[in-house]
Amino acid sequence: MSRIGRKPITIPSGVNVTLDNTLITVKGPKGTLSRELHKDMKLNVEESQLTVERPSDNKLHRSLHGTTRSVVQNMVSGVTDGFVKNLDLVGVGYRANKSGNKLVLNVGYSHPVEIEPANGIEFEVPTNTKIIVKGIDKELVGATAAKIRSVRAPEPYKGKGIKYEGERILRKEGKAGKKK
Repeated sequence: MSRIGRKPITIPSGVNVTLDNTLITVKGPKGTLSRELHKDMKLNVEESQLTVERPSDNKLHRSLHGTTRSVVQNMVSGVTDGFVKNLDLVGVGYRANKSGNKLVLNVGYSHPVEIEPANGIEFEVPTNTKIIVKGIDKELVGATAAKIRSVRAPEPYKGKGIKYEGERILRKEGKAGKKK
């Protein structure tokens, strides 16, 4: 039995979970999320707890059990607290700023790179070398942060680029000089 799949999900007050066949809708103080789940997974809502059950022990059902529970848990967490990813810009002259709701990056190219936020995502730029990506959908927040990072991924020699906060860049040694 999946350890994660067996754990019940606690539904906090102010959060409403609606099941319609395979469609789950979670409404909370920060917004609403909907998702189509696998048809074989059974969701049971009892008072303030939600459990996920699988119909059999075949490989597909075992693999979906914990995944389905984690997806639903992330939906509940997203509508109550939201998700945040922090990015740092490292490099001389690298800077970020907001223009309206767009994020404008100057990261060593001949032109500034503009990134439009997806629906439900917002950017914050507290300093010109820090970017905060916020939203209620964990998957979308992570994908947007990865898209920003891919504009100028950190390089291994000097460590310049856009990196996640707390990310360690494995550094390489430069070219060795000639021996005499």
